[in-house]
Amino acid sequence: MNRFEGKVAIVTGGAKGIGAATSARLAAEGAAVYVVDIDAEAGGRLAAEIEGEARFVDCDVSRLDQWKALAVKVSAEHGRLDVLVSNAFANLLGRAHELEEADWDRTLDVTLKPTYLGVKTFAEQLAAARGSVVAVSSVHAHLSYPDFTAYAAAKGGLSALIRQLAAAYGPAVRCNSVAPGPILTTHWDGTPGPAREAEADRTIAGRLGEPEEVAAAIAFLASDEAGYITGVELPVDGGFLVRKR
Repeated sequence: MNRFEGKVAIVTGGAKGIGAATSARLAAEGAAVYVVDIDAEAGGRLAAEIEGEARFVDCDVSRLDQWKALAVKVSAEHGRLDVLVSNAFANLLGRAHELEEADWDRTLDVTLKPTYLGVKTFAEQLAAARGSVVAVSSVHAHLSYPDFTAYAAAKGGLSALIRQLAAAYGPAVRCNSVAPGPILTTHWDGTPGPAREAEADRTIAGRLGEPEEVAAAIAFLASDEAGYITGVELPVDGGFLVRKR
């Protein structure tokens, strides 16, 4: 498939996990992809390995000045933006009375704020291209665990923000989100086998998901095939939200 031939995409948090799989998927389908991350080693390696056109940009997506610098680069090199995938996140754990204010701020600054900053920066280009925004939310936007105070707040806010952006920028720009369940990324490194099995058993699918499966959903929502879909959140969770036990 070449659903993104001639189009330009930005993937934040694009160097690893779901972001890396999404960067690779969009590039393989013809997009010129900007892999945006602060992990220069992983990002540079991924951009070099990807099949298709990809380049790494070192960018702290919690900062407006760095978004503006990214916009200058994208405009100079391509003059357009068609797809914005907002995937960057931080997850600093702790109950409200235990969580440091700096950890709360960092989690929201990296997980929630970049979608606002990205649209703020690229709204005109996205509208001109009749483009698409896809944010990576989480099942944590809908289910509560004691230590995920800031992360759940950020992901819940992200889900609501996407609906607001869809209303504000449609019909020129479509805005949707995905809500991954337990996805087997490097964040599971060090997690014992029995804990992984217990989490997999909480899904209908009976297994952990793969980053490529989330990337496939993101690519669909970003493509013209989803042209009549906006303001929605698509769970990619193996039935985790349906069968939580």
